[in-house]
Amino acid sequence: MSKPQIIAFYLPQFYPTKENDEWWGEGFTEWTNLAKARPLFKGHDQPKIPGRLGFYDLRLTETREEQASLAREAGISGFCYWHYWFNGRRLLDRVFSEVVSTGKPDFPFCLCWANHSWYQKTWDPNKPNRLLIEQTYPGEEDYIAHFNAMLPAFKDKRYLKVDGKLVFGIFEADAIPSFSLMKEIWNKMAIDNGLKGFYFFGLAQGEKRANVITTEEYDAVVYDNIQTVYDRNWSLTRRVLDKILHRPHVIEYNDYVEDSLAYYREHPNYIPCIVPNFDHSPRSGKKGIILHNSTPQKWERYFREVYELQMKNNSPLLVIKSWNEWGEGNYLEPDANFGKEYLDVMRKVVDGK
Repeated sequence: MSKPQIIAFYLPQFYPTKENDEWWGEGFTEWTNLAKARPLFKGHDQPKIPGRLGFYDLRLTETREEQASLAREAGISGFCYWHYWFNGRRLLDRVFSEVVSTGKPDFPFCLCWANHSWYQKTWDPNKPNRLLIEQTYPGEEDYIAHFNAMLPAFKDKRYLKVDGKLVFGIFEADAIPSFSLMKEIWNKMAIDNGLKGFYFFGLAQGEKRANVITTEEYDAVVYDNIQTVYDRNWSLTRRVLDKILHRPHVIEYNDYVEDSLAYYREHPNYIPCIVPNFDHSPRSGKKGIILHNSTPQKWERYFREVYELQMKNNSPLLVIKSWNEWGEGNYLEPDANFGKEYLDVMRKVVDGK
């Protein structure tokens, strides 16, 4: 049995940018949403308060070094940075660009293209969302420009690989109208630049998306089970009641774990994308999905079973969502409630204890 590489999605939206100032107000970062969060029911743990790292600014090299140190101590193999490319325009790119240009932190990484349009959401079916920037797919010239823009990262010794190939994810894997063309172009350009090509994974959020993302096109399907658990547990009656009573969609963390474990045992060809905690209410209020009553002990049991399953299946990867998505209550970083216990229990599992 071989140990899988553990990668954690990493959100760079913790520093102000020109676009976010324009769209959301001066100084906006992910902390802005977090600061507005309030408990929505008895026992609801909000707002989440960061612990050891504080309300950090990702422009600081010291913060990025400390993040890498914590991740390394926990047994995480590398960060998978969310990457934003809009027909030649990159957003939220400063953090990763500096990681590449400075060589710091000395910690492995890969990329996942968050290929979706950005909206200012109203969370109201009667009020349309405002389009901020549209994701388009112009074709061959854009694929070439995209590859060339990221080539310094692809050539970096820290870039994570599977069988010598560069790991690269696609968030909306079924949205690219000509992915086979992108794949062909990128693999050829990689080989032309002395690389072995790409290990492309498509992220599937729920069964509907998993059913249209095939391993004929992608090297792997990374499966996130939250949407499936929601779809199975929320009858039409319950959804209507939640709407009438202005209740968030609350799922017990144990129910999510049990459903997910059953699914991953039944589908060994999928790479699990597992969640230590989740609470979308800082962004979406009472419209959000909440995994309630997560603890480090429950996370330890879930992580252990999935990690051992991946070893048994000789799977190359195990994906965690996420390292630091605080606005979704979805993070491994230390907080004021549990400190670094979520990370400490991972170390135990990786060490076989």
